[in-house]
Amino acid sequence: MNTVTREVPSPEEKVLDQGVLAVYTVHMTESRDLILDHASELYLEDGLDGFSMRKLARRVGVTAPALYRHFESRDALLMELIRESAQTMLAYLGRALAGTSPMDRLRRAGAAYLDFALDHPRYFLLYASLCERLDPETMEAEVGEGVESVARFWEDRVRECLQTGAFRPGTPDEIGLTLWTHAYGFVSLYLGGALGLSEDEVRGAYMASCIRILNGIAAPGALPHDTPAPGVPSGNPAADLLHETSTP
Repeated sequence: MNTVTREVPSPEEKVLDQGVLAVYTVHMTESRDLILDHASELYLEDGLDGFSMRKLARRVGVTAPALYRHFESRDALLMELIRESAQTMLAYLGRALAGTSPMDRLRRAGAAYLDFALDHPRYFLLYASLCERLDPETMEAEVGEGVESVARFWEDRVRECLQTGAFRPGTPDEIGLTLWTHAYGFVSLYLGGALGLSEDEVRGAYMASCIRILNGIAAPGALPHDTPAPGVPSGNPAADLLHETSTP
């Protein structure tokens, strides 16, 4: 993990900071959310090496010392971004547990993952990048727990499909890697503007593509073709494609 010490404010910043103290003490929650919004934008634009508290302060419109009333260091702020991203993603993925079978829960989880990415694109994009760049062993306990919970959720979905015979023989790691790289890659391409699809179109195309992937992993008969995938409206042309591609 890149360790960054707390930046020392200049004399000018100390003077300016006194003028914003009252605002920050009255609107702590609002200010914190604003800081996180700008922080996610800055990270996605400049990366970890280009991220600094002073640069972030300029974006927010305050002095760097004002940021330290919310976050003690750059690393603490980045940890909070991971925590927020993980918690938000888990809230979406939890919807999948309403499924009635292992395969149904997995398909619902895939749809929930897309919903999360479309509703919170910055969290989606920075989550994987930050988790890759920062050392999990040095993460704060709560943050590391959230990251592990996300990984455990996906492992549980794959493992229960294997245990019930819904998947052809394989290991959870192998199958999980296939599913994750497909879903992450597909959504990343869309968010990057490479697919040229509207949001409605990408929902249908994404689920149809997921079914194609599952057809290569699932055991014969494990994907009922008469059940539309979650998130695809009835009557949508993509639903017909889903039925066709989910036939064993």
